Amino acid sequence: MLPTMAASSCMLRSSFLFPNPKHQQSNGVVSFSPIKATYDAISQSPQLQKHRRPADENIRQEARRDISSHNLSARYVPFNADSNSSEWYSLDEIIYRSRSGGLLDVQHDMDALKKFDGQYWRSLFDSRVGKTTWPYGSGVWSKKEWVLPEIDSDDIVSAFEGNSNLFWAERFGKQFLGMNDLWVKHCGISHTGSFKDLGMTVLVSQVNRLRKMHKPVVGVGCASTGDTSAALSAYCASAGIPSIVFLPANKISMAQLVQPIANGAFVLSIDTDFDGCMQLIREVTAELPIYLANSLNSLRLEGQKTAAIEILQQFEWEVPEWVIVPGGNLGNIYAFYKGFQMCKELGLVDRIPRLVCAQAANANPLYLHYKSGWKDFKPIRANTTFASAIQIGDPVSIDRAVFALKNSNGIVEEATEEELMDAMAQADSTGMFICPHTGVALTALCKLRKTGVIGPTDRTVVVSTAHGLKFTDSKVDYHSKEIKNMECRFANPPVQVKADFGSVMDVLKKYLLSKNSRF
Repeated sequence: MLPTMAASSCMLRSSFLFPNPKHQQSNGVVSFSPIKATYDAISQSPQLQKHRRPADENIRQEARRDISSHNLSARYVPFNADSNSSEWYSLDEIIYRSRSGGLLDVQHDMDALKKFDGQYWRSLFDSRVGKTTWPYGSGVWSKKEWVLPEIDSDDIVSAFEGNSNLFWAERFGKQFLGMNDLWVKHCGISHTGSFKDLGMTVLVSQVNRLRKMHKPVVGVGCASTGDTSAALSAYCASAGIPSIVFLPANKISMAQLVQPIANGAFVLSIDTDFDGCMQLIREVTAELPIYLANSLNSLRLEGQKTAAIEILQQFEWEVPEWVIVPGGNLGNIYAFYKGFQMCKELGLVDRIPRLVCAQAANANPLYLHYKSGWKDFKPIRANTTFASAIQIGDPVSIDRAVFALKNSNGIVEEATEEELMDAMAQADSTGMFICPHTGVALTALCKLRKTGVIGPTDRTVVVSTAHGLKFTDSKVDYHSKEIKNMECRFANPPVQVKADFGSVMDVLKKYLLSKNSRF
């Protein structure tokens, strides 16, 4: 067991120096609130008077001069374990499963975190947004105390990921849904073009720490449908750590395949689906000193949960009614739940949003489980879907997802191939240019609006998990109307026209008349 943790009485490191929130005036009568103490610290901070760092010093070296200690900690425990369980593991151990074979979870010392109230944490996190101070310029590491509190900042591998756009989907909401408070969290606007960067910076940083501790780790491996391999290879390349990628042959886009190749990963194209690749990488990592990077590894979820905290920050700590997340291997829906729940437990907000997990109908084991009333879960063989990153029939994080949905009064919805492609085309026509997985989430939203479950004034956030530029092939096929057995109702193919003025004028007039009867 971990030793008893003393009450936190020291400053947490940040881009400013923050005092202990328990501080009182010398007369012992009036206590400063954490927010007042924060503002006092900001106004008096030598950081505001300091000059630019020396030209021969980088931001990592600068951060070493601002090291302060704290007693916050985290550890692995069995997921959803009984409160009487004594099983736990250090984060410095290489372990993926509990003794019973179940999933692990990262458990933070909540008693130590609660020594600082909600206003303190809100002010601390807000003070770091938009800065270049290492490592807090990252949307993930700006919440370092809630992610990996014990890691040395010098071991962190970061591309200043996160801080992604929360886009007001004004036209899509009004035109297609009759909503005025619809938002899209563009997690795909990130270093490698997907939300996977949020978790991979945490995992690779911990691997970097383990290697410096001379732990038996020769490289990091993953099974992937594209985005995980891109994130893993980029962060490993940045740290100089070998990466190994198992990809299902001919099942990912060229834009996804080229990323791990360009980043120098050792790529194996295997004649199976994602579930087959996942089984193989688990067997390989059990025999070789290769660190497993899939979402079975709960470290990744610690980074992914920060997107939920960002959403609250971007709404100035107001809680939306709904958050809709595409689901495949199902770690992300739990990560969002965990981020929201930590904010509630630590007093940053007073409630959490209702969560919706959206699945492709061709790969919908969670949806079927939900419709059965959460009876015995049965894996399926996933069929091909344009939402290739969630083409998973036997999700590793099924138990996590069910826990998150039950505890958030959540819902599971599905989207057919035609529905998700039409939703993607409609969203693109309003300027979004989203991925097919976001099309799945938007389809779920449309269905819940149609049935009245989500109201017209409900503040709703759809999580976009990857950049649309990774899926140009499917977009081209849709707009060319070359997808078999699909009407492609919103296709917008280019118009072939002769190279003469009269022909061009004819087609332009016809187009303008169709858009504006007053032309």
